[in-house]
Amino acid sequence: MRKLDVVVLAAGKGTRMNSNRPKVLHELAGRTLLNHVLNTAEQLTPAQTVVVVGYESEQVRLETADTGLTWVEQGEQLGTGHALQQALPELNNDNLVLVIYGDVPRVAASTLEKAVAAAETGEVGLVTAILQDPAELGRIVRNSNGRVQEIVEFKDADSAARAINEINSGIMAIPAGEINGWLGRLKNDNAQGEFYLTDIIAMAVADGVGVTAIEAAEDEVTGINDRAQLAQVERAYQQTQAEVLMQMGATVADPARIDIRGRVTCDRDCFIDINVVFVGEVRLGAGVRIGAGAVITDAQIGDGSIVQPHTVVEGAVIAKNCSVGPFARIRPGSILEDRVKVGNFVETKKAHLGTGTKAGHLAYLGDTSLGADCNVGAGTVTCNYDGIEKHRTEIGDEVFIGTNTTLVAPVDINNGAFVAAGSVVTSTVEAGDLAVGRGKQRNIKGWTRPDKKTRQKK
Repeated sequence: MRKLDVVVLAAGKGTRMNSNRPKVLHELAGRTLLNHVLNTAEQLTPAQTVVVVGYESEQVRLETADTGLTWVEQGEQLGTGHALQQALPELNNDNLVLVIYGDVPRVAASTLEKAVAAAETGEVGLVTAILQDPAELGRIVRNSNGRVQEIVEFKDADSAARAINEINSGIMAIPAGEINGWLGRLKNDNAQGEFYLTDIIAMAVADGVGVTAIEAAEDEVTGINDRAQLAQVERAYQQTQAEVLMQMGATVADPARIDIRGRVTCDRDCFIDINVVFVGEVRLGAGVRIGAGAVITDAQIGDGSIVQPHTVVEGAVIAKNCSVGPFARIRPGSILEDRVKVGNFVETKKAHLGTGTKAGHLAYLGDTSLGADCNVGAGTVTCNYDGIEKHRTEIGDEVFIGTNTTLVAPVDINNGAFVAAGSVVTSTVEAGDLAVGRGKQRNIKGWTRPDKKTRQKK
């Protein structure tokens, strides 16, 4: 089997996007269009991947995950044929060449493999699609035997060609050794004044090289030309992702109102409510329930746990049968053991909460460890930052932290200790002790309430 060079054409500005960003850097499901294409290409294990860039090329390079890519500049955008010509010096004459596009993010690796297999036999593998509305896309013209003869661009097509509903995706695999000759014969005597890569199909036929058409689904070959198309492709992509979750055994309340910007796996009988956003790598155990409007990023959530509505979980591990939220924020480095309860407006950061510990509401737990079966009252704050460094608070098992307590780190509170409400704790609390760290109350007799009218006269 011959080696494969992949060429990604990604030089266009994308004028219809009405944006300062290059088109290929607009995002689908949280990743750039170009990165979607590159990830698919990588599944074919090419010898090299060459990316042809033009508009804002430096920005494209900076924002693209570079895994040994070869970058080529197309100074002037004079057509797809001209773009591929710029890549020629980087290509190996003995390798097959697969041409794909940085703004066609949903083409399947299996479709590309079929095109490459055709090129392996010495033919051109051309990806096409049958569309009900082919609009202004190039048409596939076949002979009486059904073989591909040429591609006619819409602006150069007569009424008969425009009536054809089989379109050219632009994606093709080219036999080794043929590409140099065909690209050298390209001309720009057409309505656009450009060098069309599609013209090599007619050259191949004239040279006795067959063209194998690989029919793809419409959504595979849909290119992104404006923001409306981007939104349509986003919804189609998310529908597919939701279907995968449902096949795994999850109930998705409304597949049209979920966003997966990464990869989510789940066990059976999960429930995902509306407007949930998943980012990065997320793992849901059996029976997990995710409430409406939650945002889950790079997290593991154990069997039977509940993430209440409008809760943000990022970079955290939540064990079994926990309840988090609503309106909680679980920040990176947080670990919640089994049966932990974190309520509304509680924030954790690098916090390890032991089995059965509860922080019901209105607390900040940062750079801290709590043992099992602790109770954290409302308004509790771990003061972990002194303006220069972060410090830890260590709390043992079965500790009770009263309402409106301030824990000034570094500080240790040992097993079974009790901290009275309203305390400021600055030193170690030994096991079983009661800590009271608040000013003594004074009641002033005969105190007169300030009078607003009297004050205004003065």
